[in-house]
Amino acid sequence: MTPTPTRQYRPQSAWVKGVGYMIFFSRWLQAPLYLGLIVAQVVYVVVFVLELVHLIEVVAKSPFEIEESVIMLLVLGLIDVVMIANLLIMVIIGGYETFVSRINIDGHPDQPEWLSHVNANVLKVKLAMAIIGISSIHLLKTFIEVGDLGAPDSQGESVTGEIYTSEGVFWQVIIHTVFILSAIALAFIDRMSQAVGAKLPPSAMSGGPTTAATLAAGAALPVAAAIPLGAVAVSGYIADGKFIQNG
Repeated sequence: MTPTPTRQYRPQSAWVKGVGYMIFFSRWLQAPLYLGLIVAQVVYVVVFVLELVHLIEVVAKSPFEIEESVIMLLVLGLIDVVMIANLLIMVIIGGYETFVSRINIDGHPDQPEWLSHVNANVLKVKLAMAIIGISSIHLLKTFIEVGDLGAPDSQGESVTGEIYTSEGVFWQVIIHTVFILSAIALAFIDRMSQAVGAKLPPSAMSGGPTTAATLAAGAALPVAAAIPLGAVAVSGYIADGKFIQNG
């Protein structure tokens, strides 16, 4: 098999190499940003605990008189915190793996499934899906709170006492729709890039030239002919676009 050609570089001066290395190592400037997001993750853990304590207090205060909508809103608040925490995890791990340095955890039993094939496009699609999930939770909370917004005697007051307007709910729906369309566009672009990459020859993917000798060597590789089930196997090779059976 013909080896994949390596990428060729022009000779560079020491100054140009130094600038290149400085730009390359500048990616470590992002490391403190991901450490800061870890601190934000700790803050969200504290917020989740406080929300959970509040839920327990509400239920304990009047266990037989509490409305189902109130419990649902409090639980949705907990789910909202969890989904934002998941978003932080994807940004921290995926962003560090993609833009800073590889995390050598291959074969680790706790390795996330999505981390094995993460790249910039996959990360953008997953972040878009996470944002849609968070937006869905907020929209669901709004729908629960404004169930009687269109009633004649309604003043726009929700279950929690907050004031909602029809225009505000309308814009929430519009923004959520924009999030969905953006995620679809990102997924479509990722699919197109994968399709183009699959059609390119290995030499084009690696940056090396595709020569006539390379194509001729690939055309003369031994192949197995397509045969029906139960037939005798036939082997041969392709030359000038024709299948030639081995003698």
